[in-house]
Amino acid sequence: MPRKKRPEGTRAPNGASSIYFSEYDGKWHGRVTIGVKDSGKPDRRHVKRASEAEVIDEVRKLERARDDGKVRNPGRAWTVEKWLRHWVENIAAPTVRRNTLVGYRAAVYGYLIPGVGAHRLDKLRPEHLESLYRTLGTTKSRRGKNLRPATIHQAHRTIRTALSEAVRRNHITENPAKIARAPRIPEEEIIPFSQAEAAQILRACKDRHNGTRFVVALTLGLRKGEALGLQWRDIDLTKRTMNVRRSIQPVPWQHGCTSGTSTCGHRYAGHCPQRHSGGAIAQEVKSKAGRRTLGIPAQLVTALKAHRKAQEKQREETGDLWRDEGWVFTNYRGQVVHPRTDHNEWKELLKAAGVRDARLHDARHTAATMLLVLGVPSRAVMDVMGWSQIAMTTRYQHITSELTVSIADQVGGHYWPDEEEDGGSAAPVPA
Repeated sequence: MPRKKRPEGTRAPNGASSIYFSEYDGKWHGRVTIGVKDSGKPDRRHVKRASEAEVIDEVRKLERARDDGKVRNPGRAWTVEKWLRHWVENIAAPTVRRNTLVGYRAAVYGYLIPGVGAHRLDKLRPEHLESLYRTLGTTKSRRGKNLRPATIHQAHRTIRTALSEAVRRNHITENPAKIARAPRIPEEEIIPFSQAEAAQILRACKDRHNGTRFVVALTLGLRKGEALGLQWRDIDLTKRTMNVRRSIQPVPWQHGCTSGTSTCGHRYAGHCPQRHSGGAIAQEVKSKAGRRTLGIPAQLVTALKAHRKAQEKQREETGDLWRDEGWVFTNYRGQVVHPRTDHNEWKELLKAAGVRDARLHDARHTAATMLLVLGVPSRAVMDVMGWSQIAMTTRYQHITSELTVSIADQVGGHYWPDEEEDGGSAAPVPA
């Protein structure tokens, strides 16, 4: 059916769609106002077909997509690369922590843009991402080893976050990264220290510089950055309380030699003579749950007092080179301890204690498990450990051999209340 003509002397309202025949090319044309460009000018989409019916059909599709909010961002033909660059530099950069931004940029520029950047944003499919993850699984790192599953999973989380923002802004209608199957991260077997192992470590801490720092890790379960971020003003040895307020995080250095044509020639920014904006940086703890006040055991109070006396002696010996910044645990000049140095000291401590090799974070698992052994309620455990979800108790608390035997003894005491423990295997007598 031919389209009705508008009465003479009238015109279409602003923003209305238009359909017309062009004698210049012999085609039917349609124009639909979708929205407004970044410049503020109207964004008019153009379609061209051989017949009027085809143009009408395309115009109606555009109008429905516009009215349903299912049209791509007005005025922009986003590619995945263009969106990722815009997101990480203009949306993420001003709002996230520096270390988070470093991870985002590494994933965006190192893996995502080379892998799927050429796709149109609205044409990206879950299968494209899954193919990328498989490819990354066989990609060699700088050290010549395959990328770790955790690295690939970081790329997945990054693009999922970036595309969620694109959905929120109506650039795309759904997030394919939420559908794509992310690579599985193998769970590491975590074995908390036994009571005997913990005792060996605590003994080895007594004669070491900053040994009390690891006593704090085992007894209170502070994260690495939280322990290194303690200042004396956070601790009240009289009231036996400790406030956790900040965390020390390693931040990559930035090259300071890239102005003009001058470069230092070093590959890594940490080796640049003009390096800047890096090192061990104090930051506020990430979550509200992380800001907490802990009680200090009396034995730890004694250890902290001895540590402070040793620190005062070190300050006198160092003289003018000492930088008094108020840190509880410092290097030999009063400055904050770098997390990498802290890691090396932990490894040396384990060797000195004659204990198996383990991550420093396993001390936190040990502290959480100790609370389980002591029967502390889950809600209180959350407060002590700085967790925001109760589910974290199942991740950090483990059944130790001592607890296993204790449970067995309780079971035996229930069924054989009048018998002595002799290691026998008598069956319970039915009631």
